[in-house]
Amino acid sequence: MTDTRQAKAVRLGPRSLAALVLVSAVGVAALGWPFLAPPASRAGAHAQDAPWLFAGLLLLLVAVLAATISESGLGPKAVAMLGVLAATGAALRPIGAGTAGIEPMFFLMVLSGRVLGPGFGFVLGSVTMFASALLTGGVGPWMPFQMLAMGWFTMGAGLLPGPDRLRGRPELALLAVYGFLSAFAYGTITNLAGWTFMRENASNIAFQPDGAVAANLARFVAYCLATSLGWDGGRALVTVALTVTIGPAILRALRRATRRAAFETPVTFGSHAE
Repeated sequence: MTDTRQAKAVRLGPRSLAALVLVSAVGVAALGWPFLAPPASRAGAHAQDAPWLFAGLLLLLVAVLAATISESGLGPKAVAMLGVLAATGAALRPIGAGTAGIEPMFFLMVLSGRVLGPGFGFVLGSVTMFASALLTGGVGPWMPFQMLAMGWFTMGAGLLPGPDRLRGRPELALLAVYGFLSAFAYGTITNLAGWTFMRENASNIAFQPDGAVAANLARFVAYCLATSLGWDGGRALVTVALTVTIGPAILRALRRATRRAAFETPVTFGSHAE
């Protein structure tokens, strides 16, 4: 009987898992503080502290990556695959930039996370977004949020059910649905990162530090509808279309490369016969 188990290039051990939980908790707090802080706290008065938050989150993300790599014993083959996929994703992101959310890198992240597992997926998503930010000049306080969101997005694909048994059309349908929903989730997360900085420019949909939670939630929904719904919808449709059309070929290529790389096979050195 054929062994259908998938080798994982990066496995989340205790240290890397703890670091991932920590940075995720900090990220959720940093993104959701407009709905967590009471109006009387005047937390909105500290919007200018964003550079410090940027530095802190970036350091935590680097710690997650370092812990994951060091604990998993990431070998040269996994590093090479990480580099190739991250470079490909970073190169795909600018395609269609500014045009209705045509961002083909998202479908590659879904398929890569599915094949290579959640640990590799988180590392790949974060590194790809970092590389694409450098490539496109998109470095700023929003970058760690994008790295974290893409790490979650790619890791989630590796956590989908049935990775060793589900194949063919059912798997493609699962990945297409996940990609569609996650494209909107990614847009919502990144919207939260920038929403609180625009209160002087758009008073009707901007964050109000002294406003009630329900009122700010309504403003945020209006902000998403006005600024990113079309973009997120375009991203979702492109992700679904590419997953359904060329997804099978990419999945086969990734699985073949994973089998040949044999990430979990220890390297041994035999004695040389005289």
